[in-house]
Amino acid sequence: MNRRFVVKDPTASAPRMSSPATMHEQLSLLNAASKRIGSTLDMFETGRELMDVAVPRFADAAGILVQDRLVAEGEFPQRSIDGSAPVRRISVGVSSADPGDYADAFPVDEVTSYAAWTPYARCMATGNPILYPRLGRRTSEEIGRFRKRESVARVLEDSSFLVVPLKARGRVLGFVIFTRKPDSEPFDDQDVNLAEELAARTAVCLDNARLYNRERRTALTLQSSLLPADLYQPLGMTIASRYLPASDLVGVGGDWYDVIPLPGCRVALVVGDVMGHGIRAAATMGQLRTAARTLASLDLDPAEVLFRLNRMSQDLDATQIATCVYATYDPVTRACAIASAGHVPPIIVRPGGETELLELPSGVPLGIGNDPFEMRELVLPHDSMLAFYTDGLVESRERDIDQGIGMVRDLLAGRLQDLEELCDLTIGAQRPGHERDDIALLLARVRELGQDDVVDLLLPSDRRSPAQARAFVRATLTAWRLEAVADTVELMISELVTNAVEHGSGSVELRLLRGPTLVCEVTDRSSALPAMREAGSEDDSGRGLFIVNWLAHRWGSRITPKGKVVWVEQQLP
Repeated sequence: MNRRFVVKDPTASAPRMSSPATMHEQLSLLNAASKRIGSTLDMFETGRELMDVAVPRFADAAGILVQDRLVAEGEFPQRSIDGSAPVRRISVGVSSADPGDYADAFPVDEVTSYAAWTPYARCMATGNPILYPRLGRRTSEEIGRFRKRESVARVLEDSSFLVVPLKARGRVLGFVIFTRKPDSEPFDDQDVNLAEELAARTAVCLDNARLYNRERRTALTLQSSLLPADLYQPLGMTIASRYLPASDLVGVGGDWYDVIPLPGCRVALVVGDVMGHGIRAAATMGQLRTAARTLASLDLDPAEVLFRLNRMSQDLDATQIATCVYATYDPVTRACAIASAGHVPPIIVRPGGETELLELPSGVPLGIGNDPFEMRELVLPHDSMLAFYTDGLVESRERDIDQGIGMVRDLLAGRLQDLEELCDLTIGAQRPGHERDDIALLLARVRELGQDDVVDLLLPSDRRSPAQARAFVRATLTAWRLEAVADTVELMISELVTNAVEHGSGSVELRLLRGPTLVCEVTDRSSALPAMREAGSEDDSGRGLFIVNWLAHRWGSRITPKGKVVWVEQQLP
């Protein structure tokens, strides 16, 4: 049994005799509370539900206050011995036809701390109810002076005043204040019991909301930290993206997107969706995004990336399944290769506005089986646009996926050219429903490279080719006003072309590409990748790649259908 404090205020008028509520009335009130309180996992809505139940059936006015840190962060602050922790008023209920004075005295969403001598702080500190059958003038004026509002004293004077703690799972969340007007019957012991029961039921609902909001906040923080903060803007493409979290009832999902730079100013575009919701889905999403970036650094084709990503996802968590679409794009040739692992198909918007659903070779979702993936290759027209998205954008209970895709195609086919505005339009068309899944959207528009941004030179497999390459590099960099790096780049290209002539086969192609960095590529017909090896003291060769490795910002090689490409990147001055 809780110890109850009943305070006899000497300045209060004599209390009227009260007729205790009947058992039937009490049960009726508690039945209404069990049905109406806690219908949502929102603290403010739970507070309003208590007010709807208690006012005017139990009290003429009421207010509910919760420790502010519980509302803002979902965490309990260090316990205050005197009960003076900051509290936030989340709801107020008034039975009066003109609640102006009460609303002015006790505004909703106000954060305040009460002095240790006040009944509010004593209730918080002791965890016991505080009852004033009648609150006298002196006490009400002291509370009013502390709150620095005259309306507080005017509203509280001579009222019957009851403060009840909100306790759940052994902790005090806040308190509820019930008051009755001077011409109403004052609270008695039976009313205190009933108020404690109402507060206890409300407290459990508030704590459930706190736990849910804390978990959701944690998952959202985790998910947002794992999504790219600033998208890479590749050469020859304009990128825009949006992410819309799931509704409260669905929970945090595992949708993600990424734009990954590849050698040669190429780019990889990735969109994925981990099935399920919550922190686990968000964590799996982060692991898959990191794994996809790691595989992209190996410069594999999309089908191979998804095959390896499928193997890795089964090693990470065999019970988690995800869909994914992975595409690579070369701004010079405008060649695009796409593979899908059970994902919704991308949409291509032609320069004239016509839309087409890209039918890709079917692939199973990540985490299922070991079947190889296939990819589709196409050349994207100048000013065309690719749209990648997750199923939350096109599928819902109100419409099937085909209808949703048709709606998105209609939006993308409009005359709106700005990708950021087009993202806003597409996301804004989604319903604000309570059971909406999360949505990821990635738009990429093709921009044609300038004629002066890329130059090529075809060289024979001849010992004179390195000298021709050096002259070509110097002339090009002089025309681009990049003389500051000409000596360095000339030396690296000379070494790479020499290697291609001596160790490769067929003709040699040299390409210079001016983008965020200066990219130089040397292509030959041999599939043997170069490797650095330690040259002996008497060897005349074997040191070229060490020079390249020392001078280049980055360098590497990749296999192509017709041979290989060795590339170097140099930062622009």
